[in-house]
Amino acid sequence: MAGIDEQNVLTLLNKKIKPGQSAKINFNTAKLYTTTAVEVPIIVERSTVPGPVVLITGGIHGDEINGVEIVRQTIAKGINKPAKGTIICIPVVNVFGFLNLKREFPDGRDLNRMFPGSKKGPLASRVAYQFTEEILPVADYCLDFHTGGSSRFNAAQIRIDKRDENLIKLAQIFNAPFIVYSKTISKSYRKSCMNLGKSVLLFEGGKSLDSNKEIAKIGVEGIQRVLAHLGMLRQDFSVSKAAHHSIVIVEDSTWTRAKYSGLLHMKIPIGKKVEKGEYIAIITDPYGQFRHKVKATQTGYVININQSPIVYQGDAIFHISKG
Repeated sequence: MAGIDEQNVLTLLNKKIKPGQSAKINFNTAKLYTTTAVEVPIIVERSTVPGPVVLITGGIHGDEINGVEIVRQTIAKGINKPAKGTIICIPVVNVFGFLNLKREFPDGRDLNRMFPGSKKGPLASRVAYQFTEEILPVADYCLDFHTGGSSRFNAAQIRIDKRDENLIKLAQIFNAPFIVYSKTISKSYRKSCMNLGKSVLLFEGGKSLDSNKEIAKIGVEGIQRVLAHLGMLRQDFSVSKAAHHSIVIVEDSTWTRAKYSGLLHMKIPIGKKVEKGEYIAIITDPYGQFRHKVKATQTGYVININQSPIVYQGDAIFHISKG
């Protein structure tokens, strides 16, 4: 059974890890068609000093490389070696999707819509079940890293439930440029964390099948700020304090959709505040005979941009905050 006993010994996937120890545990999920075992490495670092357990995850969607990179850098730089407590890093949760460069599992299911899972369900559901039963119970705090999908680039943001004052404080400490109040999706990983009483921050930044240095930097520094707040960041690391006044709170937002199909030409950067009626993009045809100016339908911050070079009528092209 996963947990920490009275002697501060952590049991995870039937392996006991004492205070001060490091461990790499293989989370066995299933085999490939070739019967080759597929394992998800879990990196565990423990201090001799008791403290919280922080679970840091990336790659719940297999094509969201930026989240994987953030967790990788956290490990490579030694940020995951705590001054107190325990840090558990899982850079690639959905290794099947990662191998195939796809969002979903091979069965076509989205792992982030399968929690808490089922012991006898389809593959994605079984993985969610094992994760929920054998890994998640030991965590006190969960930091989960995602990107936008389908060429949609997310401005760096933390998504939380606005009713949780503790999460609001933690999101401010993380200090991403945007805090987005969003409802918790049924059967998502975030929902399972909340149901188990875990404090969870969902980070979104960048787009799928892409690695962005600036987004990765914001993610890694945010992790350091949260760890410093919890007294877990070692003294040989330094990170700037959160500048709360610079964070934009997004309570509501709306999508702007393409009125025409064609080639999409962006005229503004991600994160910009636009005014209603401002010229923000052009849609053209391939033949030089059609040109449509896209204008902002409201005043607000652009928190997502569709970076696809071509769009169809009705495609989401901008996500803009209200106000």
